[in-house]
Formats: sequence, structure tokens, C-alpha cells
Amino acid sequence: MAQGNIDQRISDLGEFVDRRWRWVVIAMWLIYCAWFVYSKWAAINTFALIDTDDNMRMSQVRALLAGQDWFDLRQYRLNAPVGANIHWSRFVDLPLAGLVLAARPFLGGAHAEMFAAAVAPMLPMLLLLWTLALTARRLIERRAYPLALITLFFAGSTAAMFMPMRIDHHGWQLALLSLAISGLSDPRRARGGATVGIATALSLAIGLELLIYLAIAGCAQVLFWIDDRDQRRRLAAYAATLSGGTALSFLIFASYANRAPVCDALSPVWLSDALLGGALLFAMAMLSPGDWKRRLALAAAGGVAIAAFHAVMWPHCLTRLEGVSPEVEQLWLSHVREARPVYTHGWRTAAFILTVPITGSLGWLLLVWLARGDRDRLRRTLAAALPAFVATALLLWQTRTGPAAQMTSIVGAAGVVWLLTPWALTLQMPVIRVIAPAVVIVAGLGGTMAIFDQFYPAKPPSARERAISKANRLCNTLPSYRPIARQPKGTIFTFVDFGPRTITVTHHNSIIGPYHRNGEQIADVMNAFRTPDPDRARALIAKYRADYLMTCPMSSTTTIFAAEAPKGFYVQLSKGQVPTWLTPVPLPKDSPFKLWKVAR
Repeated sequence: MAQGNIDQRISDLGEFVDRRWRWVVIAMWLIYCAWFVYSKWAAINTFALIDTDDNMRMSQVRALLAGQDWFDLRQYRLNAPVGANIHWSRFVDLPLAGLVLAARPFLGGAHAEMFAAAVAPMLPMLLLLWTLALTARRLIERRAYPLALITLFFAGSTAAMFMPMRIDHHGWQLALLSLAISGLSDPRRARGGATVGIATALSLAIGLELLIYLAIAGCAQVLFWIDDRDQRRRLAAYAATLSGGTALSFLIFASYANRAPVCDALSPVWLSDALLGGALLFAMAMLSPGDWKRRLALAAAGGVAIAAFHAVMWPHCLTRLEGVSPEVEQLWLSHVREARPVYTHGWRTAAFILTVPITGSLGWLLLVWLARGDRDRLRRTLAAALPAFVATALLLWQTRTGPAAQMTSIVGAAGVVWLLTPWALTLQMPVIRVIAPAVVIVAGLGGTMAIFDQFYPAKPPSARERAISKANRLCNTLPSYRPIARQPKGTIFTFVDFGPRTITVTHHNSIIGPYHRNGEQIADVMNAFRTPDPDRARALIAKYRADYLMTCPMSSTTTIFAAEAPKGFYVQLSKGQVPTWLTPVPLPKDSPFKLWKVAR
């Protein structure tokens, strides 16, 4: 009787989880939001926008609310009066600006910005959880989706993109990629194709970072149709929404700078590709010959036509899309940590990033194997799994694919737990029958490394590592910038990574941030601190009519200068070899900064 009651309660719970899945998703979202706010409360109160792009995003929103043209995305407080050319769009500015405006009457300006920076990143997380649940319900089992929602907790690289103060565009792009994958998993053809097309268009409006995964989703629509002529409605819906959505996104969000044929943002380059591709795909869907070989031939001809059009019309976009010079690549981009392969970051960091992708890839393979008897389900499972395989493989190229690799693997990881836990419960030995399910659940959800880290914490950092970490932390805090902000307004010549923070938390202007379109300014800043000739450094600083020179000793950037330019200008300053044209500005003894007034 007792076992019967337990079975009935489990059955009732499963029915509730299935029937009320939308409310379960919303409840999980609220739980995540509450945890994120609790864990980031100190960062919210101190306006700790750690990443340079988060600081720049807030400065862009301020400029918009102050009356800057919707289509003018130049940041005029960098490299004034010309401004810095920023390749973003206003898409992500909208929720931030709306939250600031809504909160101002109640909280005031500064606290309204804190409120917006805390809330805005969590908004796309609801879309992420919703679409993860949809994909899990369609490809695993209708009641399996809570496992996918829980797995996000262990996907640290992904979850970090939705935490308070992470206001840049990455969270929105991940959520839209998840929306596209849910469209791939959708058995309803027209709705699935339209979902992928809309998600692709909106993601392109934000940026091109996830272009390769969106291209995979588009190719999947074509392969569906080649394999099954009845998928023409899916292909037609995708083609129409891709073309129309991309055109509308371009009209609404493309900045003045992005109306030129640039390669690194939604511009006439990618708009023309999308319009041509959409037109060809729609025509193919309308024709839909009965023989799969003819459909394959049409698809191949269409692919060749699009590739040839792109190569002939936009040959400058056939290489690296950032288009940086070799000098800027050598001085700056080659030192960006997230642009390095995952195996260069140490085994512990690599393990934290790879745990969910590895488990998820195994889960996707298992789901593909189980779907082999159902052709339609097999197509949808393969299509949803392919972005995870590609993103995981790309970690061997750049670590920055970590959030996408984890997110696309979440459903696969949930599949491991859902499918293998019942098997583990059937094992004969009682001890194994207890341990095995726990191992499956922990490993499947990606929690292995988190538990390992509790019992085998990383070795204590060295004194030098502690000093670097302390400098990086202190040179981002509001209290550290207050003495800087008290100085008469001017232009501060400082490290590339400190420019956005400087203009966000002080009234000063700066030279540049880590934005590749501004290669001349990036090279000038890097060369000024590297050159062994103080006169050349002075000329580069004078070029931008800078009033101050600011450094943060022992921060990560300085270690590069010390290693690669041991006789350079920064090293000279750090040794007290200060030229006469620099006058020290008194700062508190505990200030992490060094500040000098520049003689004109």
C-alpha cells in the first residue's frame, strides 16, 4: 500500500509537471533571479560593471537617453571630439533604457541605473529557460524539462551571461540561439521554420558572434526539405521570416556606420545575403520537385549562387570579419584571453567549461540513437544537436565559445539523466543501485567539477597572482575612482581596458576601449606604453590632447608590458623614471592608481 501511494504521488507529480510546465518554468526563472540578486547584491550596490563592454553599454544608454541620435552609435567620450566607432546596435539598449526611465521617478538617476543593470540581464533568461524546456519536452520526454532548467545552474559560463550587471548583448544572443534550436525541434513545420527565421533575424540585429550556429540552423531547414518534400512549409516559413525579419532589423537597428558594407555587423553585406538566400529558399520551397536528388541539386545550386554573390560583391568579407591590422592583432587582439583555446587556460578552468559540453554531447548522441526509428524525430534531434557539437569543437579554437557550448549542451545533459537514471535503478547490487543513480544525476547535470572543487580546492595563488588579482579588482571599484573623478574634467590617457570604465564612473573622457574598429587608437595607446622613447610616448599622448595619464600598477595589462617591453615607457614609470612633462597628481595612499597631469 505504501509503495502504491508513493507511485501514485510520483505519477501525480509527473502529471502536474507536464500540465503546468509553463508555471514551472516561470517559477524556476524567479528562483534563479532571486539567487542571482542575492549572490550579486554587493556588485549591484557598488555598480560593479566588471566587463569593459558592460561599462560601454551603460555609457551608450546614457548617451541615448541624453538625446543622441538613435542611429548614431559613436561614443563621443572616447577619442573626442571624433568619437569611437562602435559596431553594436540599439537592440540591447532598449530594455536598459526602458528600465532606467521607469525607475527614475522612484529611485533617482544613479539608483535607476543600478536597478536597470540588475534587472535587464535576467529578462532574456526567461526566454532561455522557456525554450530549453520546449526543446527538452519535444526531444527527450514531456516531463524531462526540469532537468534542463536545473542544468543551467552548473553551466557557469552560460549562467554568468544572465547575472545582474552583465548588461552586454551575450545573454540576449544565447536566448535567441536557444529559441532557434527550439524551432529546429518543433514538429510543426511552419511554426518551426518561422521560429528559426525570426530568431536568426533578431540575433543578427544584435551582432554576428553566433553567426556560425545560425547558419547551421538555416542549413538544417534545407536538409529537412531535401530529405522530405513535405517539409516545404518549414523551408518557406524560414525563408520568409529570415528575409523579412533581417530587412526590418536592418531598418530599425543598423547604425549610420553599419549602413556601409562593413563585415562585422548587420550591414548591406549580410542583408543582401539574407535577402538573396531567402528568395532562393522560398523559390525552392515553391518548386519542391518530387525527386530528392533534384531537391539536392536545387539546394546545391542555391548555395553556390549565394557563395558566389558574396565572394563577388563583398570580397573584403572573406577573411577575418574584425578586419584589424597585423599591428593591432600583435599588440592587442592576440592577448585577449577569451580568444585563446580552452586548453591554454589550465586544467581546472578547462574542466569547468568542458564538463557540461562533454556530458551534453554524450547525451545528444544517446538521443540521436534512440530516435533512429522515427525519421522525423531523428531529423529534429540531429539538427538540435549539431550546434552543440560544433560549439564544443570550437573551444579548441577560442574559449569565448564556452557559453554557447554549454547552453547548446544543456538539453543533451538532461537527456543523460532522464535516460540513464532508470537504468541505474535496475542494477542488482543494493549499494550500486543507490550510488549509480546519484553518479548519473550529478555527472549528467554537470556538477562533477563543482563537487570536486569543494573537496580539492585550487592551490593558493602566489603572492604575485594575489597582487594582480587585487589590482584588477581595486582598479574597477567606485571608491577607487572617486579621487580621479574629483579632478578637473579632462581627457585621461590610460590602458585600453580602462577607457570604458573611466567614462562610465567619472566625468572624464578617455581615448579608447577594446573595440576593433578603432585600430589606430588601440595601437597608439599600446605603443605609447611600450615605446622606450619618452618623447614618442609624449607625441602619442599629445595626439589626443590628453590632460592626464593614468596607470594601474600590477594589473593584468601591466604584466604584458613588463614581459614584452621591459624597457618601455610604462616600465620606466613604474620604476620612478618620470619625465618632466608629467606632474604627479596626489591620490590617497590606498589608491590603486597612479595619475599624472600632462604638460601641454
